[in-house]
Amino acid sequence: MTAETAVVLPAVVVVLAAALWAVATVGAQLQCVDAARAGARAAARGEPVERVRADILALAPMGAAVKVDVTAETVRVEVAAHVRPRWGSLLPAVEVGSSAVAAPEPGVPGVSDMPGASGGSEGEP
Repeated sequence: MTAETAVVLPAVVVVLAAALWAVATVGAQLQCVDAARAGARAAARGEPVERVRADILALAPMGAAVKVDVTAETVRVEVAAHVRPRWGSLLPAVEVGSSAVAAPEPGVPGVSDMPGASGGSEGEP
């Protein structure tokens, strides 16, 4: 091994680790986007809010916080998660999240008819 290789190898490892961390963070962001979008569609169809939250948590990254607000005019879903690399537990977590808004489908019962429609959070971001 030459001296140049010994100097460059740690830098290459750091760059590779940063690239893998960036890919994992982007993947978690996309999971949040997909979960929020699917949750907003389900709530707009009139699905019970508890079921919508369960479906969102199944799609979202581990430990995600979910907020579902249903009103007569709109349905808003927010998903947020802190992402930390598995190999770097001492590194700070990055918060990723997304929100989606949908209009309730025609004929969907009003807020007073939907159990648990007052919104709320599950989990800590």
